Amino acid sequence: MNDGSFGAGVGTLSAEPMQRVGLGTDAPLAAAPAPDSVGPRERTRSVGWGGAGPGTLQARQVSCWFGTHKVIERATLDMAPGRVTALIGPSGCGKSTFLRTLNRMHELTRGATSGGEVLLDGRDVYGADLRVTEVRLRIGMVFQRPNPFPNMTIAQNVLSGLRLAGLKTPNKAEVVEDCLTRAGLWREARNRLNAPAGSLSGGQQQRLCLARSLAVRPQVLLMDEPCSALDPTSTRVIEATIRELCDEVTIVIVTHNMQQAQRVADDTALFLIDGEGAPGRIVESGPTNDVFSTPRDPRTADYISGRFG
Repeated sequence: MNDGSFGAGVGTLSAEPMQRVGLGTDAPLAAAPAPDSVGPRERTRSVGWGGAGPGTLQARQVSCWFGTHKVIERATLDMAPGRVTALIGPSGCGKSTFLRTLNRMHELTRGATSGGEVLLDGRDVYGADLRVTEVRLRIGMVFQRPNPFPNMTIAQNVLSGLRLAGLKTPNKAEVVEDCLTRAGLWREARNRLNAPAGSLSGGQQQRLCLARSLAVRPQVLLMDEPCSALDPTSTRVIEATIRELCDEVTIVIVTHNMQQAQRVADDTALFLIDGEGAPGRIVESGPTNDVFSTPRDPRTADYISGRFG
């Protein structure tokens, strides 16, 4: 592998996050100034808190708004380290918004605000002493549709997150092989690392995005319907990869597929709304087997049996 061929640069991203709402407050606040806009080579990764390995993620009374419209009402959920937590529920009940709140992606939307606390290993990720870039290094995200950088090679895509974060990479070849292996893509891509990322199939591109997220060694990985645009074969590969990864990273996945939740998730939380225009709420959460076999709330039984949603 030609190590020098990995050196394409990537631009920085900027956005105007919105100010948080305090716990118990029931109205969103105005936009706040954007936090740090650190360039890709201006700093190296700090040791931070928690160290390596899966993190404990806790949401405490989290509410979210878009403008004045409340979309999530006081969601509380523990996402245990080294486990897969599935977020299920009908469309429009706030699952993806809740997921984006966990690593401060929600605030990238103009007019978006949130309240409550999100704790990673006991530390509030919205705390004033934490950089948003540090939070997103610790809590990575894979989106619904594959989004590799089309003008980069496969290898450059894997390394792009490291470059954006200003993290030094002594052995690029080793990082590329390790991350592609962990994402279940090494065997298929090892002889074409300098090929454009767009030459991969949709399922392969999604695994490439997963490898890119893993390169920065997150403690938590958020996945927003990662298989919804994939064929059944690619879905099986992604699901197998999720199960293999859960020993080293905490995973939270949004899915509309009840069978997928039962296959991959250790724990499940069901979001529902009480009526049109009402905010989403977590109505039940717990071990996946319990939620699906002996639900406590009759609405859970109705949803997972297909009587609505």
